Amino acid sequence: MSPADKPRLLPLFTSNPKGGRSSITCLYRCGNACAHDAPNTSDNTYFADVVADVVDRRKMLKAGAVIAVAGAGLATVGAGTSVATPGRHGGGHGGGLDFEPVAPNDLDALVVPKGYEQDVVIRWGDPVLPGAPRFDFANQTAAAQARQFGYNNDFCGLVPLGRDRYLMVSNHEYTTESAMFFGYDPANPTREQVEIAWAAHGLSVVVVEENRRGGLEVKLDRHYNRRVTMTTPFAVRGPAAGSKYLRTSADPTGRRVLGTQNNCAGGVTPWGTILSGEENFNQYFANADAVTDPVAKARNSRYGLSGGASQRKWERFDKRFDLAREPNEANRFGWVVEIDPLDPHSAPVKHTALGRFKHEGANVIVARNGHVVAYMGDDERFDYMYKFVTDGRYKPGNSRYAREHNKKLLDSGTLYVAKFTGDSPAAEIDGSGTVPADGEFDGSGEWIPLAHNDRSFVPGFTAEEVYVFTRLAADVVGPTKMDRPEDVEPSLRNGRIYAALTNNTDRGKAGREGPTEPNPRVANKHGHVLELAERGGDHTGTRFSWKVLLLCGDPNSPDTYFAGYDKTQVSPISCPDNVAFDSKGNLWISTDGNALSHNDGLFAVPVEGRERGHVKQFLTVPDGAETCGPVVTDDFVLVSVQHPGELDGASADNPLSHWPDGGDSQPRPSVVAVWKKRR
Repeated sequence: MSPADKPRLLPLFTSNPKGGRSSITCLYRCGNACAHDAPNTSDNTYFADVVADVVDRRKMLKAGAVIAVAGAGLATVGAGTSVATPGRHGGGHGGGLDFEPVAPNDLDALVVPKGYEQDVVIRWGDPVLPGAPRFDFANQTAAAQARQFGYNNDFCGLVPLGRDRYLMVSNHEYTTESAMFFGYDPANPTREQVEIAWAAHGLSVVVVEENRRGGLEVKLDRHYNRRVTMTTPFAVRGPAAGSKYLRTSADPTGRRVLGTQNNCAGGVTPWGTILSGEENFNQYFANADAVTDPVAKARNSRYGLSGGASQRKWERFDKRFDLAREPNEANRFGWVVEIDPLDPHSAPVKHTALGRFKHEGANVIVARNGHVVAYMGDDERFDYMYKFVTDGRYKPGNSRYAREHNKKLLDSGTLYVAKFTGDSPAAEIDGSGTVPADGEFDGSGEWIPLAHNDRSFVPGFTAEEVYVFTRLAADVVGPTKMDRPEDVEPSLRNGRIYAALTNNTDRGKAGREGPTEPNPRVANKHGHVLELAERGGDHTGTRFSWKVLLLCGDPNSPDTYFAGYDKTQVSPISCPDNVAFDSKGNLWISTDGNALSHNDGLFAVPVEGRERGHVKQFLTVPDGAETCGPVVTDDFVLVSVQHPGELDGASADNPLSHWPDGGDSQPRPSVVAVWKKRR
C-alpha cells in the first residue's frame, strides 16, 4: 500500500470531559476498589510477619517436600488443538477486516460501521422463562425479575443447538440500585429492592435463532431457558470442597453454596458448558472490621474485605453477608463456576481447583495429548495471571459419556501462577513507554506451581489454604505483579495466549512497584495487551515467551505501541478488557473505562502478517456504557452493552441515557447483534 492509499488517522475527540469510569460505576461495580490501596502488600513487612506467624504455628513443612516439581507425569505436547469453537466463534470480517472504522464519539447510541445493521437481542427485564411478565420499571418485583433477563450483562457465550439456533448464556455482573428504582435510598433499601437485586444477579440462558434480517431473536423455550440467581444452589467441587474454611451455619458440609455474584467474563468449553468468573465479590460483605484474629484479618484484607456496613446493606436481610456472624461466607465466592446450558436441571458448580481470587474469567484450550489448560487473570492492581492443567484428558464427541467425563476435568490438576522476566536492561524500562533498544517489550516466563490436588508446593500453606487463599499463597512464591489482568484467552488458531491488562494508575507511585518490562509504563491509565507463547507449543509446560502486543492510548502519544505498525493508521484504544477471536485468527478487544474522553468500543486487530497491530474500531457503545461480551461469528457479532447512561449525576429519577428504547425511557443493559447488510 502506498502512502497515498493509506487512510487518514481517525480523529481523536477530546472535547468530552467525561472519559473513564463514572463514580457510580466505581461504587456499584467494584466497591470503589481504585479509591483504596491495592490489597497486594506482599512486600509489606507486616504482611510478611503474618505469613511467618502462620508458618511458625504450623512448624513449616520440610523444604524438600515443599519444592517438589508439580505436574509429574504430564506428557509433552505441541500446540493446542482447536477441538471446538464457542458458538461458531470466528468471523467472516477477517482477512483484511474490510469494514470502515467507526470514529470515536460520545453519542448516546450504539454506532456501527457503514453497511452494517444492528438490533437488540434482549434487554434487562425482558422475559426469559415462559410466562414471565412484561417488564414494568415502576412496578418491579423479585418474583418477576427471577423470570426475566438480569441486570448489567457482561460475558456472552453461544452453544450451538442446530443450524442457526443457539443457547445464549449471559453473565449478570452487578446491580446499580440507584438506576433501577425511583427514589432509591442507599441508606435504607427495602427488602423487595434487595430481593430484586438478588434475582438480577447471576446468569441467563436463552434460546436464540437467526432471523431473515441477519439478527437474533429470543425464543421462550420451556426446556432450555433458565435463570441462575443469588439463591440458586451451587455444588462445590474439587480439592477444597468441604474445607473448614467453606463451612457455615447454613452449610456445615462446605459443599453447597447459594448463588453467584459479580460474574464478569467467561468462556465456552469444548464440551459445551460455560465457565464464569466471580470477580468483585468482596464489596457484598459487611463488618470485616469486626474480625480480630490477625491471620483471618490479613486474609480478608488481601481480598479487599474491610470496613463496616456494605454499600447494598444485604446483611440486614440475610446474615450470610455479615462477616461478624458468618466469617466463612465470603470464602464461598471468588471462584470459577461452570454451568451446563444443555442440561437445565443440572446444578451449577464452583471449581475450587482453579483457585480463589477476583476471577475475570477462564478460557481453555485442549493440548494435543488431550489435557485441558485453563488461563485466568486476577483483576486487581498488582495481581497475577494463572493457569490450570487438568490431570484427565478430554474425550472428543458429544455422547453422554464423553460430556459427563469432560464436565469433571476441572476437578483435579495443577494450579500455576506466572512470573515474567524481561530481556532488556532495567535502565531501558524507564516507565515512559519508550520501546527498548531491541525493538519491543519482550522476554521469557515461568509458570510456578502452587498446588496439585491435596499437595501444596507453597511453604507454610496446606493445599486447601492454597485454593481458598490463593492470593496469599501466590505472594509467597514471587510471581509478577501485573496491571489488572482481566481476560486471558488462548487463540485456537495459533495457540498463543492473549491477555488484556486494563490499567494501573498506581504503578510507579510512592511505595508501589515501578515499571517492569511486562508492565512498562508508570501511571498506566490506558492499559496494554500481552501475547504469550508456551515453549515448544506445550500448553502443559512451565516455560513461555511473551511480548507486549499493544500499549494502548492515543496513537499520537509517544508512550503507545501497536506491534510496530504505523501509528498514524490505527484507531485510538484505551482500557482493553475482554478479548475474542474470529475464524481468521484476528483478535477482537472490547474496552472498559476508556480514558480518552470518548465512549468505549469493540476493536479488531490482526496478530499475524503485515497488518499485525493494525487496530480498527468496529463499534462504539452508548454514553456511560461498557463494551462486554463479545462473540464474533461468520454471520454476526454480539456485544453486551453494560450500564448504559451510568454517568455521574444519573439516577432513575434523572436518567442521562435513553438507550436502547429512546424517548424518555430508562436505560437498560442489553445484548446487541450486529451484522453486515444483506444485498
